[in-house]
Order: sequence, then structure tokens, then C-alpha cells
Amino acid sequence: MIEVLNVSKAFGTQQVLDELNISIEEGKITAIMGPSGTGKSVTLKLLMGLLKPDRGEIVVDSQEITHMSAHELNKIRRKFGMLFQDAALFDDMNVFENVSFPLYEHTRLSDEEISRRVEDKLIEVGLENVNDKLPAELSGGMRKRVGLARALMLDPKILLFDEPTTGLDPIITSQIAELILKTHHRHKMTIVLISHDLSLSYRVADYIGMLYRGKIVEFSTPGLFRQSKQPFVQQFIGAQIDHEQQT
Repeated sequence: MIEVLNVSKAFGTQQVLDELNISIEEGKITAIMGPSGTGKSVTLKLLMGLLKPDRGEIVVDSQEITHMSAHELNKIRRKFGMLFQDAALFDDMNVFENVSFPLYEHTRLSDEEISRRVEDKLIEVGLENVNDKLPAELSGGMRKRVGLARALMLDPKILLFDEPTTGLDPIITSQIAELILKTHHRHKMTIVLISHDLSLSYRVADYIGMLYRGKIVEFSTPGLFRQSKQPFVQQFIGAQIDHEQQT
């Protein structure tokens, strides 16, 4: 579904990505992991055409996007749904207005049909009777669910998650993992998960890629990832284990 071919990206003198290569298989969940500042979120923005690489090619659903016009990129972005790290809800809009926003922006559906679809999506993500609540009235886990409902409204072929469990307690983290799996099972979409949470990636991902110094240094199934011979991967795994034991 997505091919990243020899992509490099720098900001001034900081080389964020250096000849990055990764293949995202259609219909699978791929987790891209790495410590903070390694370019995970930059990679997501490149996939959606929000940033252009300095070098290299990005192919989305058989279309090379790096030289597309703004109009062409807008069509490509319709293939994506995105759940941001903080859910990125509009603070002054209630839940219904947040979730319905993509439909009012991109379709000509009737108010009645939009209401029906919003209700269906909120039920799908495990929320009912919250239409009139503002984001400030919701828990962190509920905001994530609202963000996911909004991301699903245009039936995307590709769903992107940017650090979906950051700042959530273990119980809510487990619920979000289950929600990702249920969403994937129901829609059979391609999912790209940006995270530094190994337990989440082990639980939900078909493939895990480790981003380090601008390159993918390991890309394998969760079982093989645990056995990686890459020193940094083992260091990352060990650090996560130490952190979990301390907490």
C-alpha cells in the first residue's frame, strides 16, 4: 500500500531521515518505533504529503506523490484517516460537531444521513450519549475514541496513529490496543502505528520497524523483532523492560 524509497529529509543542519526505506503491506498493521526525535512523526507527514522529502520517492496506493500538485495531494489524503497524539479535537466544538466535520467538509450528505453515520461511528468506538459534550469534559481515553471516530468518517484505506497511548494509564492503554484491533478486523484497512510503546506494538502489529538515526535498522514480525541482533533494538527493548519494572 505504501513504499518509501531512499527518502531523506533534513531541517537546516539536522538530518532527520537518511535514505529511509520501508514497505507497508496492504491490510496489515505496521508499527514504526523509535526514541523521541528520531523522525517518526516526520515520516507520517511525508506519507500524507504534508512534507516533501529532500530526496527519494513515496508511493501510496500505486501513485508516486512527491511531485504531485496540491490538488492531487488532497485526493491522496482522502485515502488517509489520522488519529493524532492528542486527538486534535476542536475545543469549541462538541463531540457531534467534531466527528461530523469531515462529512460536512467533503460530502453533500443530508443532515439526517450525517447524524446517522456519526451515531454509528460513535457506537463503533464504544461511545454513546456524548454528542453534546465538549472535549474538555472527556477523559483522555474518550478523546482518543472521538478522534478515531472522526478519522474513520470518510472510510479511509489507510489509518495512521501517532503515539495513540501517550499519557494514558495501563488500563486505558489496553482498551486502546483492543480498539485498534477491532477497528482493523472490522474494516480490513492498512494501519500505520507510530509509537515508542513496545507492549502495544507486540500486541497489535503484524510488522515492527525500528527507526534509528534516520534509517529502518530492523523490520520484522513481533516474534523476530524480540530476537533482533541489532544492538540498538536490544538496547531499546532492555530500556523498556527496565522502565516497566520501575513503574
